[in-house]
Amino acid sequence: MNRTKGSRAKESRSEGSGTGSEEAARPRPDARTGVRRASAFLARRSLKAHRRAWGAVFTATTAAAALIGAFALVVGSLLLAQPPVERYAGADAVVAADQKVTYTAKPWGSKPKTATTYLPERVRLDRSVVAKAAAAHGVAKAVADDSVPVTVGGEGGAASGLGRSWAAAALTPYRLTDGHPPRSAGEVVIDSALSAATGSGTGDHVTLQVDGAPRPYTVSGVVGAGLRGGSPAVFLTERHLTALAGHPGTVDAVGIVAEPGVSADALRASLEEALPDRSRGDHEVRVLTGPERGQAEHPDALGARGELLPLLASITATVFMVALLVIATTLSQAVHQRSGELALLRAIGATPRQLRSAVGREVSRVAGAAAVLGGVGAVPLGLLMRSLLTTDPLPLPMPVWLPFAAAATAASLVALAARPVSVLAARSITGLRPAAALGAARAPEPSEPGRVRTVAGAVLAMAGVSAAGAATAQGGQAAAVAASGAATSMIIAVALLGPWIARVAMRVLGTPVRRVGGVSGFLAAKSAAAHNRRLGAAITPIVLVVAFVCVQLAAGSTLERAADRQAGAALRADLVVTGPAAGLPDGAARAVRGAPGVAAATGVLRSGVVLAHREMGDPKLDRFPVLGVTADQLSGTLDPRVTAGDPADLTGRGTVAVGEDRAADLGVGVGDPVELRLGDGTEVRLRVVALYERALGLGEFMLPREALAGHVSALRDQLILIRSTDGTAASAATAASVRRALAPYTGVRVRPATADDVRIAPSSSDQDNAMVIIGVGVIGGFALLAVISTLSLITVGRRPEFRLLRMVGAGRRQVRRMLVLETGLVAVAGLAIGTLVAAVPLVAFAVSTTGSVPYLPPVQYGVLALAVTVAAGAGTLGPASSGGRFVLGRRR
Repeated sequence: MNRTKGSRAKESRSEGSGTGSEEAARPRPDARTGVRRASAFLARRSLKAHRRAWGAVFTATTAAAALIGAFALVVGSLLLAQPPVERYAGADAVVAADQKVTYTAKPWGSKPKTATTYLPERVRLDRSVVAKAAAAHGVAKAVADDSVPVTVGGEGGAASGLGRSWAAAALTPYRLTDGHPPRSAGEVVIDSALSAATGSGTGDHVTLQVDGAPRPYTVSGVVGAGLRGGSPAVFLTERHLTALAGHPGTVDAVGIVAEPGVSADALRASLEEALPDRSRGDHEVRVLTGPERGQAEHPDALGARGELLPLLASITATVFMVALLVIATTLSQAVHQRSGELALLRAIGATPRQLRSAVGREVSRVAGAAAVLGGVGAVPLGLLMRSLLTTDPLPLPMPVWLPFAAAATAASLVALAARPVSVLAARSITGLRPAAALGAARAPEPSEPGRVRTVAGAVLAMAGVSAAGAATAQGGQAAAVAASGAATSMIIAVALLGPWIARVAMRVLGTPVRRVGGVSGFLAAKSAAAHNRRLGAAITPIVLVVAFVCVQLAAGSTLERAADRQAGAALRADLVVTGPAAGLPDGAARAVRGAPGVAAATGVLRSGVVLAHREMGDPKLDRFPVLGVTADQLSGTLDPRVTAGDPADLTGRGTVAVGEDRAADLGVGVGDPVELRLGDGTEVRLRVVALYERALGLGEFMLPREALAGHVSALRDQLILIRSTDGTAASAATAASVRRALAPYTGVRVRPATADDVRIAPSSSDQDNAMVIIGVGVIGGFALLAVISTLSLITVGRRPEFRLLRMVGAGRRQVRRMLVLETGLVAVAGLAIGTLVAAVPLVAFAVSTTGSVPYLPPVQYGVLALAVTVAAGAGTLGPASSGGRFVLGRRR
């Protein structure tokens, strides 16, 4: 009875009661072997005894590995993407200006950082580069390559093409199949595609529309099709093309043909040495060889990739977070359902090391096999996602090693993440003393989470609400980032506070369930109230899928709706003129203004600008699409709702109109200067002449057409907005007079104007649809699969409960109805909480960016609610019906 302190400590050590005692008495090699054998035996027995539970874990882990691997494959393919080499397939090298622009600034208390982005318009070279490149060692020929969009008309019809000099035909290369090269300004050579489209051949006459009304030319020859894709070619004399291009002092690029036997590396080194002055302003002159030559053909292809990569990387990070959360939820539930078994093993003498090792072995075997299978499944899923992305003109490569690398990455991440999660989940049982474990084996599950989990959940919930509040004070991309962070924080907080949330949900929904369901409702309410932890685990994946899908869909729908409304409200034109793919020359707008019945007409030139600014102290370069308009015609065709200044002052090359919210971010007003980089990288200092509200529909900046004219790849209006004198699109007389005025122009069309004509970005695109399918369809489908797996796992663990209900007299229909009511309770609670979690960041985002409430089409939310309900039913009722007639069948 009177044991000494030392004897009690010795007895405590003999019980192996904790991690500290194990570290103090390290086992000998033979003891370690015994631990391994015991844990391996326990793992084998458990895998056989809990096949259905581990099956649910296997399914969720396989899907997680497949999803992570698929996104790794798509991101890897996008990182390796290069524009195709077509126009310069016959060139050994291409000299072109660097399309990147940089901005360096010093963040608060840190070293200077540099931001980089690609310019949306072509940066041209000084024409003196041609002579310098031709003088380089190993260069046989240096050809100045310019291009202008043209519309070719013939007896058989009209088609769009690309005008180039005959000297540049050797860079593709094109070969004459008939006739001779152009020898004068009135002769052209067309390729076989244009010959077939226009029905013209050697000796025939065609019309070319470049910068004004179409002009007649004689076809002097026809060349074979040199391009696999892209615009057909029209070749003119070099002098005539230079005049039509309108920039005689600069060239688009310089194509290099090397002397025989000169390698690509030697040619590059020679050209770099021959071009000592390799800078043009802020833009470096680049020597491109091999696959890099395609960058000179498609100047904005890498810029499009630069915009797509952050979006895809953000979705990939969300995928990884969702996958880890699903794996953690299913593994924790699987281990938690065995808490009684683990406690009993601990009570009869199993050491904590043996139990942790056994659980880790079980999970490693299940997760390892699932990760391998998921890695294999990642390849077809990744190829499907890759096929959805439209990255023209940027094809996504697929080297042989990439699928294997993506699959291995996904399998490794999932396998490595699974074991620590399971060990942490079992720690509350394996760390108990044997005597305490014996009591834990008989005790019911705890209904409340631990203190650390509760505090962490509360902190994350407050962080989410704070981030949402911060989003309301910001705008643009900063608001979107803050709202996304708020949603992520709140989803994780719900996972941590699941039991508390389940208790609140039962207080709200328990009474209606009891009243509606009778005996079954009473059983459902009591079961849910007695097992808050289980109910919280069931609600968490539903909250995840509802919150994620609502945020993704509603954010886009809210912006789309607001932009549509603003563009529609801004549109005062009733007619619009559209042209061929090459666009409309400047002369078309002048011709329309002189037509009877036209009150105002403005050509719309689309381009882009780059804004350098700081975000949280870090340098940022943002690209914005802009409209170039004619000021004296603007008020008749567009109403941007000016709040300050006068858009009539939007003339010359030094003025700009700015959206009201963007002006507030920049801290500028009417009369203040704004520094921008135009599409070709030219830095300009513009004076603000007007502020306007409808920036979502018309863009953050609006410039005079003449300010953009010298800084675009092709000076072509995308459309002409027309305001009739009677102010109605039904005026057939006005439309007819416009058509007569445009009779000399080829391929034009006059139709009623719509909001999409003036929107700064189209209402929808293939790229947007692909991102919705990838971001919502794929991830949402995975989250629904997680709902089914988690609920199946919970249902399988409730077999003793069902058996007991049948033994005490509950009928099969009563038990089944109880399950139906529980399914409805879980689905309703998950939908309500998930909607609330999504609403907090969405309201903050919508208020800060659109000034309105978030919007989600009712049909989309209805489909989501139906999918969640079906998934919950499949996860609950499926295992109960298929897995045990002995459960819901005859009484025991």
